[in-house]
Amino acid sequence: MSHPAHPLLSAVSRLQRRAPARRVWTAILCALPLCGCSFDLGSWGTDKEKPQQADAKPADNISARNVADAQGYATRGQVLAKSGNNEEALAEFEHALALDPYNVRALYGRGLIRQAEKDHQQAIEDFTAANGLSPQKAEPLLARANSYFALDKSKEAMADLDEAVQADPNSAQAWSSRGTAYERLGDKANASASYSRALALRPRDEAARSGLARTGG
Repeated sequence: MSHPAHPLLSAVSRLQRRAPARRVWTAILCALPLCGCSFDLGSWGTDKEKPQQADAKPADNISARNVADAQGYATRGQVLAKSGNNEEALAEFEHALALDPYNVRALYGRGLIRQAEKDHQQAIEDFTAANGLSPQKAEPLLARANSYFALDKSKEAMADLDEAVQADPNSAQAWSSRGTAYERLGDKANASASYSRALALRPRDEAARSGLARTGG
């Protein structure tokens, strides 16, 4: 999701005057939020599962009707979010979660909206819950990594992206973002390898191409 005139631009301008390396990283960072993350989760959330977090509480007896109604709210939320109606979409996701706290689509969708609003800590909580429900999916990990990037937590982002490329080895966005994380941490070898993998999957990925040039690939 892109925003026309963003208030961070003035801060970016100040950072660009400090040092070339910082300038490059700032440009990468500003491009990351929501990059590669979609509200369309396909068949996600069709089966209700318990979260796998250590502090998760046992599920209440949620009726099949509630689960079905929650899916309807979540689907409407996705449609609204993709058309840019974030406020209305958020209300639909909240309705879904009131009926079924384990609705993955609603958790993930609410997380993306919170991320777009720069509420990264709460976004991370939603993505963590979504990941606990569907650990085989790369999307919550990629989205959570984007929020970690925004909070300047590159180690946490790297860990998520390592998991993301295992969950979906064909995700060019996950490999490209993984390259960014390793580059930020000074590991050029892993960064270069990740950018190379991203380009093999998506040859026109300019961010990966630029990253590969920076890391000596």
